[in-house]
Amino acid sequence: MWENSIKNNVRSRGKMCYFVSKIPNSGIMTSFFGESEVSLDVRGRFLLPAHIRKQIPEGLGGRFVINRGFEKCITIYTLDVWGVIHDWISRLNDFDDEERLFKRLFLNGAAEVETDTADRLLIPKAMMEYAGITKEAVLTPQGNKLELWDKVTYYEHIKQNAPSFSQLAKKIGNPFQR
Repeated sequence: MWENSIKNNVRSRGKMCYFVSKIPNSGIMTSFFGESEVSLDVRGRFLLPAHIRKQIPEGLGGRFVINRGFEKCITIYTLDVWGVIHDWISRLNDFDDEERLFKRLFLNGAAEVETDTADRLLIPKAMMEYAGITKEAVLTPQGNKLELWDKVTYYEHIKQNAPSFSQLAKKIGNPFQR
C-alpha cells in the first residue's frame, strides 16, 4: 500500500524502529507548529485555529483520526499520517503477545472526525473523559501530529518535566551531529 514511502531502519534497545521520512505518493510531509489554547463547547467541539488549518497540506481537508495519546491527552493525525501509522501497525505480528497488545491498546478508540462548516472538531465524550478535558484545553504540535490536552494538566506536565529537558536533549542527541 505504501510502497513509495522512504523508511529508515534503526536498532533501538533490541527492537527495530521505522522512521517514515516522506508521505507516500504525495511528496509532502505534514508538520505542525504553534501551540494554542482552545475552548470546548458543551458538545465537545473546538475551533481549529487558523494557523493550524493553514499548515494542513492542500487536498487533505478537515478530516482527521483522533486517538488516545500515550500520556493523558488526545492525539490528532491527518489522514495521510494516520495511513502510514495504520499500515505499520497492521503489519505487526498477531502471534506475538506484546505486538498484539500494543496494536489493541493503540487502535482502541481511534475515530475519524471531520471539521464542520465552522472549522470545529467534535471530540467524542469518551476521549474527553480519557484526557480529563472539560472546557479549557491546549492544542500542541508534535511534528506530524497534534495533541489536545486539558489546560491545567498540560501546563503541570510541562512544568514537571521542564527541569529535565536539558538532560533529555543531551541523552537523545543532536540530529545535526549524527
